[in-house]
Amino acid sequence: MRNDFDFTAMLKYNTTEKGGQMTPAKSGYRPQIKFDFEESTTSGRQIFIGTDWVCPGENVKAEITLLFPEIFENKLFEGLEFKFIEGPKLIGTGKILQINNKILIKT
Repeated sequence: MRNDFDFTAMLKYNTTEKGGQMTPAKSGYRPQIKFDFEESTTSGRQIFIGTDWVCPGENVKAEITLLFPEIFENKLFEGLEFKFIEGPKLIGTGKILQINNKILIKT
Protein backbone atom coordinates (compact mmCIF):
# COMPACT_ATOMS: atom_id res chain seq x y z
CA MET A 1 0.00 0.00 0.00
CA ARG A 2 1.28 3.48 -0.88
CA ASN A 3 1.79 6.25 1.70
CA ASP A 4 1.58 9.34 -0.50
CA PHE A 5 -2.22 9.67 -0.56
CA ASP A 6 -4.34 11.94 1.68
CA PHE A 7 -7.14 9.61 2.76
CA THR A 8 -8.95 6.35 2.05
CA ALA A 9 -12.65 6.53 1.21
CA MET A 10 -15.58 4.39 0.15
CA LEU A 11 -16.93 5.83 -3.11
CA LYS A 12 -20.44 5.38 -4.49
CA TYR A 13 -20.71 6.15 -8.18
CA ASN A 14 -24.13 7.37 -9.33
CA THR A 15 -25.93 5.38 -11.98
CA THR A 16 -26.25 6.96 -15.41
CA GLU A 17 -29.98 7.39 -14.75
CA LYS A 18 -29.19 9.44 -11.62
CA GLY A 19 -26.81 11.75 -13.49
CA GLY A 20 -23.62 9.71 -13.19
CA GLN A 21 -21.19 8.94 -15.96
CA MET A 22 -22.20 6.94 -19.00
CA THR A 23 -18.92 5.00 -19.10
CA PRO A 24 -16.75 3.27 -16.49
CA ALA A 25 -14.11 5.27 -14.58
CA LYS A 26 -10.49 4.11 -14.62
CA SER A 27 -8.32 4.12 -11.51
CA GLY A 28 -6.51 7.46 -11.52
CA TYR A 29 -9.70 9.42 -12.35
CA ARG A 30 -9.48 13.03 -11.04
CA PRO A 31 -12.87 14.64 -10.39
CA GLN A 32 -13.35 17.70 -8.18
CA ILE A 33 -13.84 16.96 -4.46
CA LYS A 34 -16.51 19.02 -2.65
CA PHE A 35 -17.24 19.09 1.08
CA ASP A 36 -20.50 20.79 2.16
CA PHE A 37 -18.73 23.06 4.69
CA GLU A 38 -16.37 24.59 2.10
CA GLU A 39 -17.01 26.60 -1.08
CA SER A 40 -13.64 25.68 -2.59
CA THR A 41 -13.05 22.42 -4.41
CA THR A 42 -9.88 20.71 -5.53
CA SER A 43 -9.03 17.87 -7.85
CA GLY A 44 -8.82 14.52 -6.10
CA ARG A 45 -7.10 11.56 -7.77
CA GLN A 46 -8.87 8.28 -7.05
CA ILE A 47 -6.71 5.14 -7.00
CA PHE A 48 -9.12 2.22 -6.73
CA ILE A 49 -8.26 -0.62 -4.37
CA GLY A 50 -8.65 -4.09 -5.86
CA THR A 51 -9.82 -3.04 -9.34
CA ASP A 52 -8.82 -0.85 -12.27
CA TRP A 53 -12.35 0.12 -13.39
CA VAL A 54 -15.64 1.14 -11.75
CA CYS A 55 -18.95 1.21 -13.62
CA PRO A 56 -21.77 3.68 -12.97
CA GLY A 57 -23.78 2.48 -9.96
CA GLU A 58 -20.88 0.61 -8.36
CA ASN A 59 -19.05 1.21 -5.07
CA VAL A 60 -15.29 1.05 -4.60
CA LYS A 61 -12.72 1.69 -1.90
CA ALA A 62 -10.06 4.17 -3.04
CA GLU A 63 -7.01 6.13 -1.99
CA ILE A 64 -7.64 9.85 -2.57
CA THR A 65 -4.86 12.35 -3.27
CA LEU A 66 -5.92 16.01 -3.22
CA LEU A 67 -4.24 18.51 -5.54
CA PHE A 68 -4.44 21.23 -2.85
CA PRO A 69 -4.87 19.51 0.55
CA GLU A 70 -4.16 22.78 2.40
CA ILE A 71 -7.70 23.95 1.49
CA PHE A 72 -9.00 21.36 3.98
CA GLU A 73 -6.27 21.67 6.62
CA ASN A 74 -7.59 20.77 10.12
CA LYS A 75 -11.12 20.22 8.71
CA LEU A 76 -11.52 16.52 7.88
CA PHE A 77 -12.41 13.51 10.02
CA GLU A 78 -13.21 9.82 9.59
CA GLY A 79 -16.85 9.33 8.61
CA LEU A 80 -17.08 12.72 6.85
CA GLU A 81 -19.02 12.56 3.59
CA PHE A 82 -18.19 14.41 0.39
CA LYS A 83 -19.21 14.71 -3.25
CA PHE A 84 -17.14 14.22 -6.36
CA ILE A 85 -18.21 16.28 -9.32
CA GLU A 86 -17.40 17.33 -12.89
CA GLY A 87 -18.54 20.93 -13.21
CA PRO A 88 -22.19 20.97 -12.12
CA LYS A 89 -22.55 17.20 -12.59
CA LEU A 90 -22.61 15.02 -9.44
CA ILE A 91 -20.67 11.87 -10.34
CA GLY A 92 -20.94 10.28 -6.88
CA THR A 93 -20.40 10.54 -3.15
CA GLY A 94 -17.76 9.34 -0.76
CA LYS A 95 -17.14 8.75 2.92
CA ILE A 96 -13.71 9.09 4.54
CA LEU A 97 -12.59 5.82 6.13
CA GLN A 98 -9.07 6.77 7.25
CA ILE A 99 -6.95 9.92 6.99
CA ASN A 100 -3.31 9.43 5.99
CA ASN A 101 -2.27 13.11 5.71
CA LYS A 102 -2.13 14.38 9.32
CA ILE A 103 -2.52 18.08 8.35
CA LEU A 104 -6.10 17.31 7.27
CA ILE A 105 -7.29 15.97 10.63
CA LYS A 106 -9.81 18.24 12.33
CA THR A 107 -8.46 19.71 15.55
